[in-house]
Amino acid sequence: MTKNISLLTIFVLYFFSKQITAQTSIRISESPAGYGIEISDANELVMKSPPEGLWCIGTEWSDSWPSSLTYSQGDSVEQFNSYSIIHGSLDLKEGTMVFRDAYRMEGERISCTRRWHWTGSDTLKKTTLMVKYETPGFSKGVVMPGILYHGNPAGERSGRTPYYNGETNEIAIFEEHRFPMPFVSREWLQAEKTIMVALHSQPSPVPFGHRPDQWWSLGVINGNKNTDLVLLSGPCGFNGKKSVIKSFQGWGEEMMEDYDNAWLDLPPGTIIEKTFYLETGRSDKPGSGFQQAVETSLDLFTPWDMASLPEFDEIIRSKINFSLSRYKQTGDVAGFWKYPDRNYYVLGWCGQSMAPGYAFQVLGKEFNIPDEQNMVQSSLDFLSTTDFYESGFYTWYNIDKSEWFMNNRPEWLSQGQAMLNMANAIRQADKNDYQAEKWLIFLEKAADFHADRILKKEWQPESTNEGFFIAPLSKAYDLIGKPAYLNAAKKAAKYYADLYLGMDQVYWGGTLDASCEDKEGAFAALQGFIELYETEKNPEYLIWAKHAGDICLTYTVVWDIPLPPGRLTDHNFKTRGWTAVSVQNMHIDVFGVLIAPFIYKLGYHLENASYMKTAKLMFRSCGQLIDPYGSQGEQPYQTNYIQNSWKDKPIHERRGNYHETWTVFWITAHFLNAAAMFMEMGVY
Repeated sequence: MTKNISLLTIFVLYFFSKQITAQTSIRISESPAGYGIEISDANELVMKSPPEGLWCIGTEWSDSWPSSLTYSQGDSVEQFNSYSIIHGSLDLKEGTMVFRDAYRMEGERISCTRRWHWTGSDTLKKTTLMVKYETPGFSKGVVMPGILYHGNPAGERSGRTPYYNGETNEIAIFEEHRFPMPFVSREWLQAEKTIMVALHSQPSPVPFGHRPDQWWSLGVINGNKNTDLVLLSGPCGFNGKKSVIKSFQGWGEEMMEDYDNAWLDLPPGTIIEKTFYLETGRSDKPGSGFQQAVETSLDLFTPWDMASLPEFDEIIRSKINFSLSRYKQTGDVAGFWKYPDRNYYVLGWCGQSMAPGYAFQVLGKEFNIPDEQNMVQSSLDFLSTTDFYESGFYTWYNIDKSEWFMNNRPEWLSQGQAMLNMANAIRQADKNDYQAEKWLIFLEKAADFHADRILKKEWQPESTNEGFFIAPLSKAYDLIGKPAYLNAAKKAAKYYADLYLGMDQVYWGGTLDASCEDKEGAFAALQGFIELYETEKNPEYLIWAKHAGDICLTYTVVWDIPLPPGRLTDHNFKTRGWTAVSVQNMHIDVFGVLIAPFIYKLGYHLENASYMKTAKLMFRSCGQLIDPYGSQGEQPYQTNYIQNSWKDKPIHERRGNYHETWTVFWITAHFLNAAAMFMEMGVY
């Protein structure tokens, strides 16, 4: 990729340097009861330790929650090197708990290592350790990556996800290994500014847990007037229920599972330490607060070491070979099967039968794909003959019945993805001596249909799934030149930006099987905004792309989650770079490989090296778990969530397993697509 820095680019880079600003400071407060902590941004108090005490522990467990909470303030302070160290203790009937907090500034954030030392002579039973920082009032503006986005309004409507309304006595607390980026951020309006605070955790299992595989938990607890950002030594709860976790896909309480008795039993002499980070910021843009926390999380975990991950060539050769096993041709009927044992070609989403028609053209010369010319020409010639009907074009073809059909409902996102695959194939055709007349006829007909539909006054899509039309309509404008295509792409982009940038609603509905906030919805917007920016160089599109891209990154795992014995540990599996699916389906998957080239483009346009390195990590890491045939399954279980027959096993026996039988073609096609995009950018 070559780059000419224009005045527009300079403006955008300047804008982003000023969009979220932070002047974080920490002060040790003193009262007759002892010492506490106050944290300010630009000299305005935004977060503090609870007035009851800097430290809190629970020493009983009742009604499925920690009880007998006891607080303590600091009793002495010392400065040593760059640290402000607060000491304290708490006398219990069983003995004395000794506390120590070590704070220091690290750039614009505060680090703290909290230490609990149980000095009693007997085991301190049913204990809960707590980290709590109080913020003023209530708001729905809480982000917990992969779990909760400003309340999950779409997920609440579906009844299949956690939700949060920012109300009195509400809780939303989840296991740390459920967080792709382990932070909780909160934003609220104060004096016409959006104030942002975040608590980042250095995740870890908790020692002496009563439950097997018990971890620290992270989230928020609302009081009567304030919202506490918290780390607890195990307790979880959400949607008005205490001591539950989200384990299943189901509705309401069917998605929940009991997670009671998550206390600690601390033997004499126990020392436990927990490292966490606090940050603040402010912005003129509601809905932008979490973006600072995203960049902080990348900086804290620096997940970019790829020495142990599969190489680019190794991944692509295996995926090319696997794709050859899915290619089926009888006369003029040709394409790539969605399933290994069912006779369907499927466009978009899980089938992606058009994708190799673009990818093979870019990869073919480097990787010497056998029969490339025939597969590309024949498959796209046939697939471009799909029938049109009142909702666009059919995306399923039954080979046995020789007919195109719709599977259940119009799949807008599948149509958009198919159009983009075809547009990219047409872009390459002249370079590679392909006959693209049939392909152009299909693309023009599809672009005419959807541009006309989107430009109608009554067009008002419910979810982000139609965001997948922005990129192909922009590409179709570049190829065919009809202004209506660009006008429709711009209308759709503005519609979604107006709807989602403030986070009153959140990118959602980008998958066909989850009616909730998801990374695919954010990706549809990111992809579309980037394509429009590259077409028009309007800096506003890059601002929108940064917001959608940061949502995508919140689903991207930035740390290697330690896993119990199981299939994933057998493979020395590294979780960083994989992506959580949605706030409903909380396993991780390889869809991030398709997002990766657009994260790279975003980083390139913004001159953000962290994003560019993260994009490479996403691709390489997702090359893990490829079997000898070049196949992968869809569902590694990095957290306490399951979608298959292991439901009857105890919770601690499920995490770390891997469901590999759902081998639909997208898992291969997205690798090929992304590899082709990287190679076109000169990133190899």
